[in-house]
Amino acid sequence: MTPFTTEELNDLRDKVKDVKYGMFTTADDMRALTSRPLTLQELDDEGNMWFFVSDEEQFTRELLNNPLVNVSFTDVDDHLYVSVSGYAELMRDPAKAEELWNPMVQAWFPHGLDDPHLALLKFTIDTAEYWDTGSSKMVTLLAMAKAALTGQPPRNIGEHHRMGL
Repeated sequence: MTPFTTEELNDLRDKVKDVKYGMFTTADDMRALTSRPLTLQELDDEGNMWFFVSDEEQFTRELLNNPLVNVSFTDVDDHLYVSVSGYAELMRDPAKAEELWNPMVQAWFPHGLDDPHLALLKFTIDTAEYWDTGSSKMVTLLAMAKAALTGQPPRNIGEHHRMGL
């Protein structure tokens, strides 16, 4: 069960829906952090994000010992920055894979749903945080310049929201 309200999940879903790739960060067995781009397939109503992955990737095996992960999404043109933390597990769920399958996934898994290394990552969200300036670059630059001149932090340049924190 998600710790977020339906409104919060819808807000988060709306923020990331047009961001093609998230940087999926994991820790290896030595606790070194590494990131790789993954395409978000779905943010479901239970607060789970779903990604297609290959079970041959080193990081998917490391999730057994280190399931705590982070996914960050950035849309520089829209001044949107999202950071989501939670727990990931590698799954074999043919019905879910078929539900999420789309032509873009075929490029990574040429054997389609029958690919022996096709797996899903179910990422259960624990906390989420976003910064959405929603302002033009000029408005943001002017606010930053004013802050630099006055020595006061920039104000009214966007929205910052935390969920689950």
